[in-house]
Amino acid sequence: AFGVIADIQFADAEDGHDFWGCRQRYYRHSLRLLREAVQAWAGESPPIDCVLQLGDSIDGQNARRGEAESALQQVLDVLGQLSVPVHHAWGNHELYNFSRTRLVHTGLYSRPADGSDGPADRECHAYHRSLAPRLRLVVLDAYDISTLGADPGSLRYQEALRVLREKNPNEDLNSPEGLKEPHFVAFNGGFSQAQLDWFDEVLKFSDENQEKVIVMAHVPIHPSASNGVCLVWNYQAALSVIHSHGCVVCVLAGHLHDGAYCLDCHGVHHLTLDRVIETPPDSNAFGTVHVYEDKMVLKGRGRIPDRVMHF
Repeated sequence: AFGVIADIQFADAEDGHDFWGCRQRYYRHSLRLLREAVQAWAGESPPIDCVLQLGDSIDGQNARRGEAESALQQVLDVLGQLSVPVHHAWGNHELYNFSRTRLVHTGLYSRPADGSDGPADRECHAYHRSLAPRLRLVVLDAYDISTLGADPGSLRYQEALRVLREKNPNEDLNSPEGLKEPHFVAFNGGFSQAQLDWFDEVLKFSDENQEKVIVMAHVPIHPSASNGVCLVWNYQAALSVIHSHGCVVCVLAGHLHDGAYCLDCHGVHHLTLDRVIETPPDSNAFGTVHVYEDKMVLKGRGRIPDRVMHF
């Protein structure tokens, strides 16, 4: 069993709204909702084995306020009350606050220290971990190709900017207006070929060892588990890797604040979690997933509905 939560986006700030001014965001209350989630997970029976934090743990405004380090520490302190590991995905808001180089030296770097379980690029926050006999977790870095958090002089930044400029002629690269492929916006990102090749090798190993695999990333990788905008740039390439193997049973993501779900034509469940940041203080948005031989059962809290996902 494991806990799941997405888009906490904590900031020590008054309530505000999203970028379009439509939805209220409860910046301070998000930390209290996280505390409630941690307390609930600590009391689970049977106990959980880990927590999957699906990205955007703190809000981008912390960078403007000079509070990125303190905000992150408050979130990590709450999660640190758990006696089980927490696996972190990196989201766009982490990269608004910190450079990729800096994130490697924070508590959000949950990749093994020796680097043996991930790609050769140590700044790519992708890795795999055995959660139980014949059950493997793969954490993907959906901003491996991105302008966010990257040095403007780096190859990573230049490649990301080239892709964006090719697909998005808008002056504001965060705007999907008029795009044939509206997911090519700066607040999304993509997977490098090196990460996809590594991912393919991990899934090959799991096939050979008759494992089931759960994949997590901040950004959805299936259009039907998205709104068409919040979607990995090269999602087709990632799906091609997944569908060339039989071991992946579920892909978990955040980023899309409404949440979404689909069962794709290869029998893979794609679950995008609803957000904490826009959840009113009298509700919540987290869950606990229980994994069995033939299914996963999500016990949701607050805005997260219960769900049974058969293999």
